[in-house]
Amino acid sequence: MPSLSTMLLWRPTMLDKRMSFEIHKLNNQGWSQRRIAEQLRVARKTVKTYLQNPEQISAKRSPKPSKLDSYQDLIHQFLEQDPQVHAPVLLQRLQEAGFEGKISIVRKYLHEKRGRSKNHKAFVRFESPPGHQCQIDWGHFGSIQYGNTQRKLYCMAVIESHSRLLYLEFTHSQRQETLHRCLLNAFRFFGGTPKELVTDNMITAVIERDGSLIRYNESFLEFLRPFAIVPYACNVRSPHEKGKVEKGAIHYIRYNFFPLRSFDNLKD
Repeated sequence: MPSLSTMLLWRPTMLDKRMSFEIHKLNNQGWSQRRIAEQLRVARKTVKTYLQNPEQISAKRSPKPSKLDSYQDLIHQFLEQDPQVHAPVLLQRLQEAGFEGKISIVRKYLHEKRGRSKNHKAFVRFESPPGHQCQIDWGHFGSIQYGNTQRKLYCMAVIESHSRLLYLEFTHSQRQETLHRCLLNAFRFFGGTPKELVTDNMITAVIERDGSLIRYNESFLEFLRPFAIVPYACNVRSPHEKGKVEKGAIHYIRYNFFPLRSFDNLKD
């Protein structure tokens, strides 16, 4: 007779070879199906099934059909283009192909495909008053083909920290004059200038840094001076200090707007 601890481990969901062995052992000892069921705490129907079809019990259940099954080839193509594509983007592309499932199915699929995500650090949230601060950042988005020539594609993102109002401009360079032009266009778009401009340690903003000692680019300071804008350079490897533009704007463009799209030129 099995021990109490062994019986407590066996549940109706554990349809495996050990259960099958125990049921057949007790049956060979002359136990009735009812007594076996009571002893092992399973349904009589389960005992009967084990005794009649022991070879089917250990077989793995077939996976349930998924609404994504008929889109596997398309999903594979999309993941080939962008292995890190996010669920909302993938869902949108699948819907264009006729998919009618919910985003939860897509998220579950990507989660199982990629495994569990790593833990993230937590930071104190900081909110600035209206018009006080803008955050800027460059993003690199591959290149555009012009005939036989490829030109790198960049995006300057400028976000007003309080309202999250966002200005974007795609360019083919990150030169000093390009940065200044993008900022002027952003200020016109916002209808004013901030008191503080948060940037990373891009060479067009910061020439040298030693801990908290920062040597700003003179051209950058000359550009900001007429507007009375104070620059603030984030610490090295501290993207959370300008998280609104890096995690918000650039992250959205990179993982929601840009994936699985193609462009012929900057105007496109």
